[in-house]
Order: sequence, then structure tokens, then C-alpha cells
Amino acid sequence: MIAIIDYGVGNLFSLRSSFAAIGADAVATADPAVIQAADRIILPGVGAFGDAAQKLKDSGMAELVVREAERGKPILGICLGMQLLLEKSYEYGEHAGLGLIPGAVKPIADVVPKDYKIPHIGWNALHLTDPACPIFKYTKNGDCVYFVHSFYATDCAPAVIATAEYGAPLTAAVAHKNVYGCQFHPEKSGAVGLNILRAFCETEANV
Repeated sequence: MIAIIDYGVGNLFSLRSSFAAIGADAVATADPAVIQAADRIILPGVGAFGDAAQKLKDSGMAELVVREAERGKPILGICLGMQLLLEKSYEYGEHAGLGLIPGAVKPIADVVPKDYKIPHIGWNALHLTDPACPIFKYTKNGDCVYFVHSFYATDCAPAVIATAEYGAPLTAAVAHKNVYGCQFHPEKSGAVGLNILRAFCETEANV
């Protein structure tokens, strides 16, 4: 069973629908007992980093996610959920993340050409820097996925498994041991996204 953490800032319906489409058992929950019993965890997120980090902490989910990660359980952060896996964010101030993946979150405006629209919204091809990563089991270089973001993960080169070009190479996905993150929305990325979720369902615990 897959636990989709419900802490008030996730696109839960689309995620549940996507897992249902691939025949996976997934539940949106804020119950620590359910999350602990789950085989895998999804950390979704939309909105501002600081608000989401505070809600995650206040709900007790931050500590729980870190503890489950340390136990070796596969975890996948999506969009803002991926950013929360990093050490810190500079989105409207400085905010601490979960620290499960070394790195920081910074504005894409610092690196993309001035005439590029922000937020970055749309379909972009993946450049797989680590095609052997388990979540890319059914993905090939050049497959397109859907992005919506104004900030990106940086200072995390050892963990980067895919980038996407938007006037500059931006981090598209990260991985460290049993913890994975996608800046894009697999639940909005058609067959490619479903294949990434399917591959995540087949990842093994790091014990």
C-alpha cells in the first residue's frame, strides 16, 4: 500500500486517480499508523515552501517522513514535495527543509533568460543523467513531462538524476538511496508519468 501524505497542500485527487490507473493501492492519509504501515510514501505539495514546511512540521508529518526514510522506506516527493526533501529553500526568506537530500531551493529567475516566463509551465523533455535509477525503469531519454514551478533544486549535483531545459538546465528529478523527488507532476504527465509512478511502486526498501 502507498500512503499519500495529506497535510493540506497536495493534489491528492489526481495522485489517487493515477495510482488507480496503474492498479496500485494508494490512500491519502494523515494517520501516522497508516503511513508507518505503508510500503511506500508519496509527499505531494503545491504552493509556497515556507507554508508547506510549517504545515508538515505542525502536523507531525515532517518527523515521521524523516524517520520512515531512515528506516529505508521508498519515498517520492512531487513538485513542492520534492523541494521539501532538500536542506533549505530561499523562497521568500530562508526556510529549513527535511534534509533528506543535500541541496537548496532557489528562484529559476536567477538562471533562466530574462525573457522567459515565470513560472515555468508546460511540457519539457527529460535528460536522464542517471537512466539506471529505479524510477526511470520505464522511461527513456527525451520523454516529456509537465512542469509548474518558479523555484528549482540546486547545489545537489550528486543527487540529480534528470534535468530539463528551460533556457538553462534545471533539476527535474533527484534521488538519494531510497528517497526520490520529481520537480514535474507525474500525475499530470500522461503515460510517461504513469510509468514513473509504476516504477516507483516497484522500488525496493533500502534496509
